Amino acid sequence: MADKNDRLIIPEKYDPILTVKQTENAIKKIKDNFESELSRVLNLSRVSAPLFIRPETGMNDNLNGVERPVAFDVKGIGGDTVEVVHSLAKWKRMALGKYDFKVGEGLYTDMNAIRRDEDLDNLHSIYVDQWDWELVIEKKDRNVDTLKSIVRKIYSAVKKTEDFVCTMHPEIPKILPEEISFVTTQELEDMFPALTPKEREDMIAKEKKAVFVMKIGGLLKSGIKHDGRAPDYDDWELNGDIVLWYPVLNRAFEISSMGIRVDEDSLVSQLKEAGCEDRKRLGFHKDLMERKLPYTVGGGIGQSRLCMFFMKKAHIGEVQASIWPDSMIKICDEANIKIL
Repeated sequence: MADKNDRLIIPEKYDPILTVKQTENAIKKIKDNFESELSRVLNLSRVSAPLFIRPETGMNDNLNGVERPVAFDVKGIGGDTVEVVHSLAKWKRMALGKYDFKVGEGLYTDMNAIRRDEDLDNLHSIYVDQWDWELVIEKKDRNVDTLKSIVRKIYSAVKKTEDFVCTMHPEIPKILPEEISFVTTQELEDMFPALTPKEREDMIAKEKKAVFVMKIGGLLKSGIKHDGRAPDYDDWELNGDIVLWYPVLNRAFEISSMGIRVDEDSLVSQLKEAGCEDRKRLGFHKDLMERKLPYTVGGGIGQSRLCMFFMKKAHIGEVQASIWPDSMIKICDEANIKIL
């Protein structure tokens, strides 16, 4: 059995810029600032969202297809089982239609989840907190140009928040480039054929400092996937991750997964490719194939991830309260990494 701390990175002579109290004060200010910027640049309204849903609706996200949702029975509904959400990718699309949002309008919400099978390290926790957002578009705008335009708007909100943080705490250095770059997963494989997908992201992030890695989910020419994606929310040809270079850990740092959502044709195609055609019987999928749902683009942006990045923390446990192995807490404490 692998050591549960084998994924942990300990920066040499780590000295946190902010104290624990300063960190806690900054977390709320950073979240408030970014949330305001994001809603402004994308024309989003805040809505309430579920923490758990009925599994038979088909609205839960199965992520890479192997993660087990946290489930429990509920006395008040006859003992039926509900699942804690993995993400709100499908729910948001349903909500946009139900709440009668128009083209060019969107929503965002605080999404909290528990991912019980997450491998714990500097960036990964079983507790997930992110801004889930979704925007209504027209079918004709389901293209790469639309996707890139939205990515640039999100990146502008990230840049403005970095400015805000560095004004609030001038001792924190600015490290983001003026513009975000774009690259496809196939281009990365062509550039670095001998490397793993994550090593490729490290290489391109170190070079570009901020990059949107596009087209995730389908097979590359090599016959492997860059990374897994559920087949029933993002269109694998029109999605990607926002990845930043993080010198504190000397690695790529993903802050967002997003994409233009499947339409009726790409849903059927991707369900077939993934061997998940049985999902066609679920309510969400039926509505989508019958064109009852709006065409949308959306994603999730990590709240703790952003706070960690802006404050140059070494471990996500420095900005959120979660559960960690005792051995990891001990190692971090000895390295001056103050887990909350």
